[in-house]
Amino acid sequence: MAFNFGAPSGTSGTAAATAAPAGGFGGFGTTSTTAGSAFSFSAPTNTGTTGLFGGTQNKGFGFGTGFGTTTGTSTGLGTGLGTGLGFGGFNTQQQQQQTTLGGLFSQPTQAPTQSNQLINTASALSAPTLLGDERDAILAKWNQLQAFWGTGKGYFNNNIPPVEFTQENPFCRFKAVGYSCMPSNKDEDGLVVLVFNKKETEIRSQQQQLVESLHKVLGGNQTLTVNVEGTKTLPDDQTEVVIYVVERSPNGTSRRVPATTLYAHFEQANIKTQLQQLGVTLSMTRTELSPAQIKQLLQNPPAGVDPIIWEQAKVDNPDSEKLIPVPMVGFKELLRRLKVQDQMTKQHQTRLDIISEDISELQKNQTTSVAKIAQYKRKLMDLSHRTLQVLIKQEIQRKSGYAIQADEEQLRVQLDTIQGELNAPTQFKGRLNELMSQIRMQNHFGAVRSEERYYIDADLLREIKQHLKQQQEGLSHLISIIKDDLEDIKLVEHGLNETIHIRGGVFS
Repeated sequence: MAFNFGAPSGTSGTAAATAAPAGGFGGFGTTSTTAGSAFSFSAPTNTGTTGLFGGTQNKGFGFGTGFGTTTGTSTGLGTGLGTGLGFGGFNTQQQQQQTTLGGLFSQPTQAPTQSNQLINTASALSAPTLLGDERDAILAKWNQLQAFWGTGKGYFNNNIPPVEFTQENPFCRFKAVGYSCMPSNKDEDGLVVLVFNKKETEIRSQQQQLVESLHKVLGGNQTLTVNVEGTKTLPDDQTEVVIYVVERSPNGTSRRVPATTLYAHFEQANIKTQLQQLGVTLSMTRTELSPAQIKQLLQNPPAGVDPIIWEQAKVDNPDSEKLIPVPMVGFKELLRRLKVQDQMTKQHQTRLDIISEDISELQKNQTTSVAKIAQYKRKLMDLSHRTLQVLIKQEIQRKSGYAIQADEEQLRVQLDTIQGELNAPTQFKGRLNELMSQIRMQNHFGAVRSEERYYIDADLLREIKQHLKQQQEGLSHLISIIKDDLEDIKLVEHGLNETIHIRGGVFS
């Protein structure tokens, strides 16, 4: 994207400092026009003033209070085809094809008028001859600044009207080139876009009333049916509604009214007034462009866009099959595309959130299903075993009293052979035991190396617990014996003390 928001070259500090307080940049993007000229041109009555911008008297060149508020309302492709391309669809109706393709991209038919306009613009920017002195140089720089802004009027001659500077002039710096999607719908699909100045919730709640109102706009013909293809939220509380009309013939067949025909009906003056009463601010067809139209759009740069920038925009197109370059003139168009991009980002994020919730729900359902499948497998195996046991008992009862048959004897021999092979030390049983020992050793050493933990066999652990329990019981028994011995020793000491006391009394 080539965005030319550079500082205007050749603008002197005096001109810029003088223009800034006047509010010329602040008026960018407005559509109001002040009555009267911002300039006050008159022949100087006294050349002995102290300066060009001196007192209020004898002033030959001055600035009005409304300077810089006039803007150009024509934005070329920005408001024409640019509006149709802005994420909604192309405005490619046949009724406006000549205006869109001829007026916006091809050279105008009135070559002398364009030549005079170009000459006047060059004169206003480089060599104005309004005052005949050094103030014309200041006026030229001011005209250059207005041309860079894309707003205002350029005075250059007393006998020729001033040049109207719009955002489409080649010198306007506030321009860029973006890309918009090309629709893939045919004219036979009959899709027409209506932009309502209402919220999407309001449109959805009153969708039936809206369909009935549109049917009345179409004349209330019973053979026509209005259908809503879809709705989409737009910035600034606007809603895009895509409709198509089905026409039923008396023989029972039906077809969609072509988009260009339906759009032409909506563009009639009385019909357009009725649509505006319903809240419609914009209507356009959603049909694809023909290869010839696309070629003509790409070959002719839009008004005010440098051919070099346009060629570079075509080279930088990320997908030439689905995207087409469109100019963005002024901050208003840039803000509109930014709002549309934010709106689409929110819609995508909302859709991603819904998908994420669906995925989480599906994962929960999958986990539940896997658990149920495992449960049903165990139940099936249990039922199979029970069924097999029932069959065995039934077969035993059925064959009770009968001699062993030849096939049964053959099966018994095969089973004995298999059992013997399994129990043979050098056959499968020995190999299985060896493999089990190796697996246990690998698990044991691997666990020790990785986690530095020790694992004990369950049987060995049980034996260790039994041994420790016996040791604990032995220690408890020894403690009880020691306590008994201490009691006996205390009794002996007590008896000895009493005997000594008695003997002492006798001898005394």
